[in-house]
Amino acid sequence: MLKHIDSMNKEIPPLQLGDVVFIRIPVGLFLKVAEASNSWSNHVGVIVEHDGTDWVVAESCVPCVRRRRFRDFVARSDKGNFVVRRLPRALTETEQTKLRDAADRRMGLFYHTGFALRSKRQFCSKFVHEVLAEACGEEVGEIETFATLLARNPQTSLRFWRLWYFGRIPWQRETITPDSLLRSSRLHTIAT
Repeated sequence: MLKHIDSMNKEIPPLQLGDVVFIRIPVGLFLKVAEASNSWSNHVGVIVEHDGTDWVVAESCVPCVRRRRFRDFVARSDKGNFVVRRLPRALTETEQTKLRDAADRRMGLFYHTGFALRSKRQFCSKFVHEVLAEACGEEVGEIETFATLLARNPQTSLRFWRLWYFGRIPWQRETITPDSLLRSSRLHTIAT
C-alpha cells in the first residue's frame, strides 16, 4: 500500500535527513522511464532539511536541481502516492552537514534528458545516488548500461527510446534508475 496525501488526509510519516522519497509523475517521459525499468516509481528525491514548517526534498528535475517542500513534492505524484526509504542508521551531524553541502553544490545544474551517468548534468536518480555517496559513503542503487536495463525488460517498446535518441539508443551508456534505488538493499522502507 502506497502512502497517499490528498486534501482530506495530510498524513506524513516521521521523516529524517537522508530519507529517500519516491513518487510517480504521470506524464510522458517519466512514464517511459517507469516502463523501461518495470517500476511503479519514476522520480526520486532526498530529504535535506526541515524549514520549520515542512521537510524539504532536494531533487533533479526539469530544468534543473532544486528544493521543494515535501508536501509539494509528493503532490506531483499520481494520486499523491509515495514511498519513503531510509538507510539502516541515522546520519551523524557531520553527514547531515555533508548531505546539505552535496545537494547545495548541485543546485541549479541542468537536467540531463539523455540520462548519462558520467555527465556534469544531473537527473533524479543520479542526483540522489551521488549526494548519499558523497555525504555518508553509501552507494545506493545500481549502475547499469542501457543494454542491460532494456534487456532485463524485454516487454518495453524501443520505439519511444529510438525516437528519444534520434534513432540511436546509446546501448553502452551507463545510467542509474529510480527503480534501482527503490530496490536497493542499502535502504529499508519506512512508508509505503
